[in-house]
Amino acid sequence: MIKPAFAELTAFAAIAAHRSFRRAADELGLSPSTLSHMMRVLEQNMGVRLLHRTTRSVAPTEAGERLLSRLRPLIRELDLALDEVNLFRDRPSGVLRINAGEQPARLLIESIVPTFLTRYPDMSLDLCAEGRLVDIVAEGFDAGIRLGESVPQDMIAVRFGGPVRFLAVASPDYLATRAAPQTPDDLRHHACIRIRMPSGKFYRWEFALNGQEMVVDVPGTLTLDHLDLMALAAARGMGIAYVPDTVARPFIETGALVCVLEAWCPAIPGLYLYYPGNRHVPLGLRAFIEVLREYA
Repeated sequence: MIKPAFAELTAFAAIAAHRSFRRAADELGLSPSTLSHMMRVLEQNMGVRLLHRTTRSVAPTEAGERLLSRLRPLIRELDLALDEVNLFRDRPSGVLRINAGEQPARLLIESIVPTFLTRYPDMSLDLCAEGRLVDIVAEGFDAGIRLGESVPQDMIAVRFGGPVRFLAVASPDYLATRAAPQTPDDLRHHACIRIRMPSGKFYRWEFALNGQEMVVDVPGTLTLDHLDLMALAAARGMGIAYVPDTVARPFIETGALVCVLEAWCPAIPGLYLYYPGNRHVPLGLRAFIEVLREYA
């Protein structure tokens, strides 16, 4: 067996993490065809198939999974070693990878990212905005950003952005034909605009008042997977939506939406940036947290 080059191994790890040649190529700054050639050479030299390939997907074989489990800690250790050397620089450099939901990513871009990139011009930020909750360590992210209830317990969390409040909203036209709900249970008799989670499950609406909590699996004929679209659909009279205050507020200010069940919609702990507590914190992440705390 010919020993593989380290570049081939890191390329393999990137492809396996992303389950995609194209996304791995984007991360590594190479073309998909170059990566494909590297994998053919790697498999030929090792004498074993490492990746299952189809026209639509790519995934590690059993041998590939075994190799990947050994590679991940080695690559992480190398990243840490390089970052420790980076401590001797006057300012941080390199790529900071953060995974966040769409709304948190929008908040970052509006307020925090411009300051961070201006203050640290040698840093690059790879911000992945997606709905699914991922294992940030396994998928190669330095940090994640989610609501506090979604942060894994073994992570260090930094709160920012203040409390978050979800509101049940409907258009005046809709409420002109239907009596406004007085309790969350009344939603069972309304047209509700549901949201499907990345896992495929419907999100159940959560309410609280004076220590009483209610979780409602609301009915509805319209299901969406985007909060802004839910607010828009509600503004067009299609039913009641349950969205963050930041999404509903522009529609409420113009009168296109009004809040229902407002007393049942308390504020909850807001967003947190989180990262593994059992590893060295990269200098770039430290700098990002510094900017985050200034904003908070």
